Amino acid sequence: MSIVAIPAGGEIRKFGQVIGFASRDIPAGSHVHIHNCGAESFERDYAFATEVPPAPPAVTERTFKGYLRPDGRVGTRNYLGVISTVNCSASTSKYICQRISEETLDGFPNVDGVLPLTHKGGCGMQEDGLDHEQLNRVLSGFATHPNIGGYLLVGLGCEVGQASTLIQRKNLVQVEGLSSPEGGAGEQRPPTLTIQEEGGVAATIDAGIRAVLDLLPRLNAAQRTEQPLANLMLGTECGGSDGNSGITANPALGGASDLLVAQGGTVILGETPEIYGAEHLLTRRAVSREIGEKLIERIRWWKWYSSTFGAELNNNPTPGNKAGGLSSIYEKSLGASSKGGSSALAEVYAYAEPVEQKGLVVMDTPGYDPVSLTGIVAGGANICVFTTGRGSVYGCKPAPCIKIASNTPMYERMREDMDLDAGCVLAGKPLAEVSTAIYEEIIEVASGKRTASEKQGFGEEEFAPWTIGPVL
Repeated sequence: MSIVAIPAGGEIRKFGQVIGFASRDIPAGSHVHIHNCGAESFERDYAFATEVPPAPPAVTERTFKGYLRPDGRVGTRNYLGVISTVNCSASTSKYICQRISEETLDGFPNVDGVLPLTHKGGCGMQEDGLDHEQLNRVLSGFATHPNIGGYLLVGLGCEVGQASTLIQRKNLVQVEGLSSPEGGAGEQRPPTLTIQEEGGVAATIDAGIRAVLDLLPRLNAAQRTEQPLANLMLGTECGGSDGNSGITANPALGGASDLLVAQGGTVILGETPEIYGAEHLLTRRAVSREIGEKLIERIRWWKWYSSTFGAELNNNPTPGNKAGGLSSIYEKSLGASSKGGSSALAEVYAYAEPVEQKGLVVMDTPGYDPVSLTGIVAGGANICVFTTGRGSVYGCKPAPCIKIASNTPMYERMREDMDLDAGCVLAGKPLAEVSTAIYEEIIEVASGKRTASEKQGFGEEEFAPWTIGPVL
């Protein structure tokens, strides 16, 4: 509701920032929404690195129970991945996993499952082009992910996205001491199968089953041990947002993000199209002008990219977002960016690029949830939190994904799909208390507590690498 009269063309402000411009005179007390609020372009003062917050104060070190990997990273889950290099081997990869029975897995209690990672790409792209390199980053990021204790690559044989190129470019190595279809124990090449060389689908499935059964005992030897929270990398996402998201779930998650950063952990904020309109708040918190400029360069790229296909960045919120009360991309972005909390912006990463910087970072991802979190998890996120107002049913294997409801009616309606209710903020519960509850839930889930989506088995179909170029 407008608390003052706003003339046609006047700025409409929320969160202390511009969320749009009046498309007609708006009397005080009027409903403000898409019928009278337009998302016109406007200048923003980026004021690079002028409001860098101080480092968080020292805190008592907290721990979680995770799987320490040989490279020093820590997993929150322990999956075996069957990774398809191309869509042509996707069904074969799934069949390998389906042939590993629940009774077989019962004999390996420390293994969370055999996970098929299949997708729609891998060919019809420029060799060594942007999509090829980006897909390589995604596949290698999942293969070497701390939540993946071992993996098998499955290809067709003639695709552009060759397993051999992936292995060579990304320095993928086999788990030491495991047998491989390419040689005996101790080989450095990871287990790799190609349908054409194996002699067809049936032969490849049989070889894949043998490879998986070789891997399972070593994965099962992993044990959870106490690890500092500095080893947690949190991926954040919002989807099916509503008008409550920016005042309950998102800022509550932001508070939890700050608590994790204070422990030396990492928080990834993605969805660049849903930072648009709020980017000036992040550039001011950037640790340097260079980091701030990297974010603005991505915003400019998105303007070019969307216009190339006749789209507009402000063609957002979605119909569901609008029905939930969001009126413009600026309003949505201001709420979405609050998931990152108030810490300094330490780095900006390309899609699926390995994240090495501690603290709050931005990864350039689309706003589409499965594609966005695929890149964030490929970058190393070993746990995710997903806020939603309309009700997302997203899962994110191999990373557990906690879902936070922005309003209590939706939480009550979708109890089997939600993990926490942030709608209690609207009833008067202090935001800081909800942030603490999310923070504690992150620690429990990182230590093995199953999320709502994990209980329902969600998370395999949501693996969706981003394709940015032409399909040839």
